[in-house]
Amino acid sequence: MTSPYAFTRALCRAPARSAVKGIRADGGPDPDFTGLVAEHEAYVATLRELGLAVDVLEPLDDFPDALFTEDVALTFPEGAILLRPGAPSRAGEVAHIRGALAAHHSRLLEMTGPGYADGGDILRLADRVIIGLSARTDRTGAEELAGLLGKLGYPAEIAETPRGVLHFKTGCGLIDERTILAVPALADCPQFAGLEVVTTPLGEEPAANILRIRDTVLVGDRWPATHALLAARGIAFRALPTDQIAHIDAGLSCMSLRW
Repeated sequence: MTSPYAFTRALCRAPARSAVKGIRADGGPDPDFTGLVAEHEAYVATLRELGLAVDVLEPLDDFPDALFTEDVALTFPEGAILLRPGAPSRAGEVAHIRGALAAHHSRLLEMTGPGYADGGDILRLADRVIIGLSARTDRTGAEELAGLLGKLGYPAEIAETPRGVLHFKTGCGLIDERTILAVPALADCPQFAGLEVVTTPLGEEPAANILRIRDTVLVGDRWPATHALLAARGIAFRALPTDQIAHIDAGLSCMSLRW
């Protein structure tokens, strides 16, 4: 298996104007569209500054959540897997990303159902992949996905996502190959056995959705205690704005597919 964050390419999708009506669990105000676009553009620019070749797909107005490309597919150097998103309104997004994936991956696998799985529930480690069960990923889908991951050479384990955590990666992310940043509710996850688990500072639970890109960790800019935690460990990080993205229940890992 290759490094879980030694990426060279990424695939993003520009936000459509309809993105301000994206799915959210607890209501709340719509994001500001201009601010949302600015956050997305800063994100894409950062990926490029860190050395990734980034393709940005056209917006899809019929699919408000389509800018979150990570939820509809998984990408690896060995191939890509088309998923079955758990939210019915997102099912049609898969057809719109198939061509872009096929242009870069000679091997394209696909979930056929009846289960479902969101990419936000998939955490890739150095030696395996964890599939978190959630409101968007059921056990039937997780088991089918584990079989597809095996075909690409990636062993998979299935974990429980704590109640109140939308996606597995809403609550955790890789600091490095042996270290996880996690919300307290995920700190004792059995699938983290053998790894060091660092919990998010009090009041900064949303900071758990970090994204490691090569030697740098991307983290939301509103979490100074988490910034200090990373700095104390000697980890290079970039703080990015996520105020508007957070209005539609999203974070840093959601906005790209990486390989």
